[in-house]
Amino acid sequence: MTESRAVTEPHHLTQLLQRLTQRVRAFDRRRPLVWDLLVTTFFVGAALVDANGGWRNVAPNTDVPDWLIFLMTVGLSLPVLWRRRHPMAVLTVMVATGLVNSWSGAMLQAALIQMLVLFSIAMRLPLRTLGWAGLMMTVPLVVGAVRYPEDSWDQQIIPNVWAYAVVALLGIAVRSRQDYTEALVERARQLEVERDQQAQLAAAAERTRIAREMHDIIGHNLSVITGLADGGSYAAAKSPERAAQALEAIGTTSRQALGELRRLLDVLRDDAPAPAELAPQPALTDLDQLIDGVRAAGLPVRTTVQGSPDTVPAGQQLTVYRVVQEALTNTLKHGGPGATATVDVTYAEEGVTVEVTDTGAGGPRLSGESRDRAQGRDRGQGQGRGQGQGRGLTGMRERTALYEGTLEAGPLPRPTGGWRVHLHLPKDREAAT
Repeated sequence: MTESRAVTEPHHLTQLLQRLTQRVRAFDRRRPLVWDLLVTTFFVGAALVDANGGWRNVAPNTDVPDWLIFLMTVGLSLPVLWRRRHPMAVLTVMVATGLVNSWSGAMLQAALIQMLVLFSIAMRLPLRTLGWAGLMMTVPLVVGAVRYPEDSWDQQIIPNVWAYAVVALLGIAVRSRQDYTEALVERARQLEVERDQQAQLAAAAERTRIAREMHDIIGHNLSVITGLADGGSYAAAKSPERAAQALEAIGTTSRQALGELRRLLDVLRDDAPAPAELAPQPALTDLDQLIDGVRAAGLPVRTTVQGSPDTVPAGQQLTVYRVVQEALTNTLKHGGPGATATVDVTYAEEGVTVEVTDTGAGGPRLSGESRDRAQGRDRGQGQGRGQGQGRGLTGMRERTALYEGTLEAGPLPRPTGGWRVHLHLPKDREAAT
């Protein structure tokens, strides 16, 4: 128990001193003039007490007039009021008064107040100025030792010089501590700013990712539902059973889209009381289900697959899935009646290659510079293929860029016509391993 108390008591004392110091500094920052008046009043009062007669106990000359004692007392104490705003001017006045003090032989103890000004100079001014201040304060000591050589030089000068040096070192130490603390505070502020910036960048990246996912999920499923609804309306009169199948497919697709959307929106909730429902991201094994849904919506799709997707990382599988999904969705929207699509997927040693083409009516023929501008334009803005800049192609390019792949999208040459999307993702050796 004794050992524990001995360890904890200094800690509490240190905290108490720190709190007191912080309060004093805070008061000084709020009301510097009030603090300076308090300090000056204290030292003027102490100097006047010494001038009242106590100085004769140590003075080599006790016949100094009272009026001169009073003037020297005021000159050595009152300038403390301006020590922080004009430290060198204050020290000059005090040194000049100190010279009169040493020459007259009064040797007033108020001359020691100069060390307070020396501390302020060490706290605020360059070291060269501090050196000049020390030399100025030594002059009255030398004058007093020469005029009244009662003791040896080392006894009259050296102790005071050592006192000046200790005060100067103390001021330098406090100044270094304050600079170090200010540097730490500034570094902490910069770290907070960088942390906030990183959080904002991460939030922006997450918003972009969520927007891309919502575009892929909602855009594709709504396109499928639209195709199924159109087909069901045509078949309602002639083939009610086909209309019922279309309605059932619409319900299934809607539920799937709603489930994916709910899982995505759960990520945005700040105060979710329960963990969000988890489900795997689409992979290459889900391509067949995706294509079946597009076929059910009325778009004939022919697929060709070469190789095995076993070694393709999950991230690249999602990218391939989303690119195929976006390409078929655009064909559903803008391919027109009678359009067909072809999906060719090749898994090779050097990576994954996907090519999606369709035979839809792609608008006017583009050639030369016009075709170059059409490369990279989205056809998902309702005006036809190759017109408007939407999220679809932008999202595909962002996904492709994550894996240093290449993406080409543009109209096929006439007379065939149609649209082509070509994706290549190089093999990620580390992820595959």
